[in-house]
Amino acid sequence: MVDLRLQVFAAVMGAALAAAAAAAGSGQFEFQEATVDAIQLGFRSGTLTSMALVRFYLDQIARLNPLLRAVIEVNPDALVQAERADAERSASGGRCAAGLHGVPVLLKDNIATRDRLNTTAGSLALLGSVVRRDAGVVARLRRAGAVILGKANPSEWSNFRPVESGWSARAGQTLNPYVLTATPCGSSAGPGVAAAANMAAVTLGSETDGSILCPSSSNSVVGIKPTVGLTSRSGVIPITPRQDTIGPMCRTVSDAVHVLDAIVGYDEFDAEATGAASKYIPPGGYTQFLRIDGLRGKRIGVPAVFFQGYDDLRMAAYEKHLNTMREHGAIVIKGLDIATNFSDLHEQETLLMNAEFKLSLNAYLSDLLRSPVRSLADVIAFNNAHPVEERLKDFGQPELIAAEETNGIGPKERAAIRRLDEISTEGLEKLMREHRLDAIVAPNSDASSVLAIGGYPGIAVPAGYDRVGIPFAICFGGLKGYEPRLIEMAYAFEQATKVRRPPTFKR
Repeated sequence: MVDLRLQVFAAVMGAALAAAAAAAGSGQFEFQEATVDAIQLGFRSGTLTSMALVRFYLDQIARLNPLLRAVIEVNPDALVQAERADAERSASGGRCAAGLHGVPVLLKDNIATRDRLNTTAGSLALLGSVVRRDAGVVARLRRAGAVILGKANPSEWSNFRPVESGWSARAGQTLNPYVLTATPCGSSAGPGVAAAANMAAVTLGSETDGSILCPSSSNSVVGIKPTVGLTSRSGVIPITPRQDTIGPMCRTVSDAVHVLDAIVGYDEFDAEATGAASKYIPPGGYTQFLRIDGLRGKRIGVPAVFFQGYDDLRMAAYEKHLNTMREHGAIVIKGLDIATNFSDLHEQETLLMNAEFKLSLNAYLSDLLRSPVRSLADVIAFNNAHPVEERLKDFGQPELIAAEETNGIGPKERAAIRRLDEISTEGLEKLMREHRLDAIVAPNSDASSVLAIGGYPGIAVPAGYDRVGIPFAICFGGLKGYEPRLIEMAYAFEQATKVRRPPTFKR
């Protein structure tokens, strides 16, 4: 069955590539690998409409999704939204052809939309639930004129159930488009795969610990994990408010920054976090930091703990990249030690996350206008009642059960908060301030936990492919509000290396 699908897929891709080449030769808009800037240029020049763009991505999804399973459902109103965007652009004389206006966006299926799309975190338990309003980030996307294309497949419950990375009961197993047998990583696997395979112009994922950085690394796309609170979490199925953050996953740094500009800012429904983080948003937004010389003068630390256990090919690639950073004016400081002992990080993070997940999820479920489940206990009971569909024998639900057994934030949880704060202040914060660093770098998502517990930002950028073609990345991480300098470095690195290439769909 897989062989037949691959044969059909190869024929389709061959035809698509031939069509793209013909379009490029005839001066028509080239849809494959189209960036936000190219799309807006197409809108302004009259060579592209939002309707044509949405039709292209819907066709891509129809062709590729039976194999990749990156998309749970498409928006039945996407073409209506595209038609409206075209009309607005025409009425304004093209003046609104900027940013994300008319651009299709695919959302991870934990990000709520008040429309005909479901929001389920991949679980059958939430199928048919109705939210009160768009998630905060979706409201901002709509105000920017973006087209909501559909929902992408997460690891169910954002991997709070120990499922295979990229598996959900609603959509099945998402596959890595570079090497189909390789992990797509989770939990934002669907957005990462969809972006990589040109199934959407741009995508949006969420991260608690690694869920943007890891699938971005595994699928050769750029992922921005923002400072916690920089983007609203309202209307997003939660894990923990201490660490949850929403960010873009796109084919280029520039595209990701366009999305970031559209979604940051204060939200009354996530007032405390977004109010505190709003001070970090620079006047004029983030696109001003897309600087080709963004590495010049930057002090970049290389913690030794993260660069261990990799084969010679990857280590050679990372060494080459560090040299490239130096050649472009960065001061690279190798062999640094994150002084504090963080061997208990995951233990403390898990202890706290269990309690916060129960509190946060129960609050989310109880606020829904309509839902088959109203509490974590209901979700556990639903899974027990649907063991085949939810693959209970394969994956179980131990984390859900452990979370249900908690009783709020007690002495143990408060001790965990103090310990995690200590790891952050005596670890990464101390390291960065003592060495006056603009960023640390790490392979893939290896620094995700250190970044997660402090609410710090990170940007993953494609860095290469292993011997069989599986992608890997380099991550620039910093302290709260460091997005401008991280964007400068990530963009300059991307432009200096130009590592990313389209998927190969290799078995």
